[in-house]
Amino acid sequence: MTVLVTGGAGFIGSNFLFYMLKKHPDYRIVCIDCLTYAGNIHTLKPIMDDPRFRFVKADIRDRAAVFALFEEEKPDIVVNFAAESHVDRSIENPGVFLETNIMGTAVLMDAARKYGVKRYHQVSTDEVYGDLPLDRPDLFFTETTPLHTSSPYSSSKAAADLLAGAYYRTFGLPVTISRCSNNYGPYQFPEKLIPLMIAKAMHDEPLPVYGEGLNVRDWLYVEDHCKAIDLIVHSGRVGEVYNVGGHNEKKNIDIVKMICAALGKPESLITHVEDRKGHDMRYAIDPAKIHSELGWLPETPFEEGIKKTIQWYLDNTAWWENILSGAYREP
Repeated sequence: MTVLVTGGAGFIGSNFLFYMLKKHPDYRIVCIDCLTYAGNIHTLKPIMDDPRFRFVKADIRDRAAVFALFEEEKPDIVVNFAAESHVDRSIENPGVFLETNIMGTAVLMDAARKYGVKRYHQVSTDEVYGDLPLDRPDLFFTETTPLHTSSPYSSSKAAADLLAGAYYRTFGLPVTISRCSNNYGPYQFPEKLIPLMIAKAMHDEPLPVYGEGLNVRDWLYVEDHCKAIDLIVHSGRVGEVYNVGGHNEKKNIDIVKMICAALGKPESLITHVEDRKGHDMRYAIDPAKIHSELGWLPETPFEEGIKKTIQWYLDNTAWWENILSGAYREP
């Protein structure tokens, strides 16, 4: 079995590569990544010499390169993590999000059609649903919740989801889609909330929190997410969407305070800054469908996962300091 993973030098993609190589010792795993700012080839150092693994530097928007790789490898499964994913960057420059997240997805699916893949899996986000009010804790996103995007990022991901569904209906491409809540864990690029706060707190720098920090997110430990995707690509029903959530709702301000406490830093480092434009208030996923159909449930309580995550960043300072310095972009 050959699995092609796009965006494997990023946060969730790299964790998925590590998980799949460990879980499926007889699989061949091919990774394609164009190594934008969020892709870090150093992350993949532990598996670069594994004979079951191949890394290819290429852009999913490059039709010739993608088709050549499919011709050479004939993948059985394609899992698409490749995406521009930072909301703030999408507000500053929407165009690149549309090109990568929509047109790149179309190129991959065209190649998947031509070379007869057995499963094409599109990794999406709960942000395609918009947000939920803070005063309605009884409301959750389900797979039938209407798409109601707030940012160029989430709009581009929703468009890719709709395109994947259209390729399934029109061309019979064996598509599945997963929409996950906020991931956290090892190897997350330090522009995201948790690693950013850890890095800044360790340097005794101000901890910037949007607005009052009351925005609520449903946090999912990255390995739990990897297990869910593995289940979906092997056992999920073709043409279906599966929501993958952690049942770990936390306010942003509470997470920052937890990090301060764990690192022995004063909460006086917290600095409230102007809120993000169109900032969604609350995300919360109901994962009942993937639980009932595939038996998946999140295994990592947030209190345990955040401890493991903080310890990983403490133990791997060279990894994220190379990113902050820019050295990771050097050959």
